[in-house]
Amino acid sequence: MTFNTLLILLLLASVLGWLHWRRCSRVLFGLALLIGLATGCGPLPIWLLSHLQSEVAVPAPVVWGQHNVIVLLGAGTVRVIGTGAVEASFFAYGRISKTAMLYHACRQAERDCKVEVSGGDARGLGQSEAAIYAGDLQRLGVDPADLLLEPRSLNTWQNAQFSGPLLKAYGADRVLLVSSGFHLRRGELYFSHFGIHAPPVRADYVSGIASWLPLSYNFTMADMALHEYAGIARYHWYNAMGWNVQATRAGAL
Repeated sequence: MTFNTLLILLLLASVLGWLHWRRCSRVLFGLALLIGLATGCGPLPIWLLSHLQSEVAVPAPVVWGQHNVIVLLGAGTVRVIGTGAVEASFFAYGRISKTAMLYHACRQAERDCKVEVSGGDARGLGQSEAAIYAGDLQRLGVDPADLLLEPRSLNTWQNAQFSGPLLKAYGADRVLLVSSGFHLRRGELYFSHFGIHAPPVRADYVSGIASWLPLSYNFTMADMALHEYAGIARYHWYNAMGWNVQATRAGAL
């Protein structure tokens, strides 16, 4: 996203320079340079991510109910070249690990606890994220009988939409939402739309890196943050236009 923006600015600046609109051309070149340095050297992604994760930076104590569900949001799968096996992506393992930790803490508190794994086959690899992650969770000691699989959702909106019926059928009185720190603000917003009160629990925390030289890592972090802000803005825009499905009354589950 940021790299494409820079390319467009540079292209426009070059065209304007060719048309002898030198002042406009210099402004666009300067803007491209400013955005490139602010992104690549770290200030922009650091600022974007710190605000995006501010509410979950300090983990809140977990209060267990009688019937608890830990909702694990998917982060993709990958096919292993050479073997053809499908595994959780690099970005998913922190979420899987945190979910297993919460599950065991719930069991130690002698409470009823389920894990809902939400995620379909978004990449078309033949196996859903829910199925792949469930196997990892079992290897981390989660009882297969305590797993609720939601294998249809292809995005965060559908994660929330399709989780509602599962949570209602189970009769959950306490729901925790587990995902990466940068993803939780949008995830919590979507779940709230479907009447699901789910306190967020971050599995990880990411930030940009301050550097004298531009780093590709910082461009990746900026794009990741901007994707989240765009999703939040799109939600509010769709609500204003009446394009979202009708919100579910809070506590309806």
